[in-house]
Amino acid sequence: MKTALKIAAGASVALFAAMPAWAQDAAAAAAPTPDKGDTAWMMTATVLVMAMIVPGLALFYGGLVRTKNMASVLTQVLGVAAFAMLLWVMYGYALSFGGDANQFISTGKFLLAGVTADSNVATFTDGVVIPEFVFIAFQMTFSAITVALVIGGLVERMKFSGLMVFALIWLTIVYYPIAHMVWYLGGTDAATGLIFGWGALDFAGGTVVHINAGVSALVGAIILGKRTGYPTERMAPHSLTMTLIGTGLLWVGWFGFNAGSALEANGSAGLALINTFVATAAGVLFWMLTERVLGHKPSLLGACSGAIAGLVAVTPAAGNSGPFGAILLGAIAGVICAIFVVSIKPKLKIDESLDAFGIHALGGIIGSILTAVTMLPALGGPGAADYELGAQLWIQIKSVGVAIIWAGVGSAIAFTIAKALTGLRVSPEVEQEGLDLGEHGERAYNY
Repeated sequence: MKTALKIAAGASVALFAAMPAWAQDAAAAAAPTPDKGDTAWMMTATVLVMAMIVPGLALFYGGLVRTKNMASVLTQVLGVAAFAMLLWVMYGYALSFGGDANQFISTGKFLLAGVTADSNVATFTDGVVIPEFVFIAFQMTFSAITVALVIGGLVERMKFSGLMVFALIWLTIVYYPIAHMVWYLGGTDAATGLIFGWGALDFAGGTVVHINAGVSALVGAIILGKRTGYPTERMAPHSLTMTLIGTGLLWVGWFGFNAGSALEANGSAGLALINTFVATAAGVLFWMLTERVLGHKPSLLGACSGAIAGLVAVTPAAGNSGPFGAILLGAIAGVICAIFVVSIKPKLKIDESLDAFGIHALGGIIGSILTAVTMLPALGGPGAADYELGAQLWIQIKSVGVAIIWAGVGSAIAFTIAKALTGLRVSPEVEQEGLDLGEHGERAYNY
């Protein structure tokens, strides 16, 4: 049926070539239009990712700090995510996906110039499009959660003003260029994002989101310095109940994050959906198993951490792996991240407070590199019979290296400027009292 329609449309254009108005009408009729099902799915996926941020990430991080800092973490996550959304529509989308591009950045569509309700964006399938406003909103939630993830390395000692200055600079010089390099298709080799042009596989953000945020959190933790009393003073999570609720909301929202990255309601989205189930389950169980092997009791905190490690690891492979490859990724991430967080991190004496590096950066590195392995047909992956594992592994390693270096250098610049402008860190008195009262004049709990 589609072939017949195309032939008929082509005949009409040829017949009336001498009549410009008729030719324009025929061309307009032949232009692809958004499918309502795809559009509805992408709007749903966007809302699911929003739920990952507030309340998901806010509760996950908030439950892990001490009671006197709960409101500050909730405020930081909410405030920085809101700020990221406004920056995205002002110039973030323009720099990431706006056209008039080179390999590192775009320069078109500032203030969403030229974008209307009739503007469409092509998906990965020929002839399939979604409304551009929907794509803008979907990608906006990615930028918001990525900068919010960095907070995990900075809690209980960073000024709110310093965080906002950091977010402004970091999004501009780190997130937007990396998003462009990894995901911008472009129209020519010169306009295609650098890492995309290499053929790197990053379905939903292993480099753009997780390595980016995790490395930046580590840099911030080093520049800020340790919390007063770390590591001798007990700084146990004040509410693992809140952290579990946050974990559940993150897991549910991650279905939009991963399956939504197919940009259509199709089989690729379905594959990402099931992979998001099974990789996470493997992460939960293998983290707790690793705790046991290391001589600790299997813990709720470990289970929650393992869930996030599995989610992070499968993100770049969500649509590039079969379910058993996804299980393998979740299991490996659960083991390696647990070993780092439980056994290695305490020896480093770096107060990367909530393990944004130990889970997001390490999990993202594992997932991004091993995505090449999960493409193998033997693991149920979609790789062709002539798939070259070695070549793809090298591409994945290169892309990880660029993300680490870009995030490390860019975040150091952003934190240094924020420190010069705001001082970055609260006073010892405010840190002792708690940031809830010292920074925001309120408590999360009033008994």
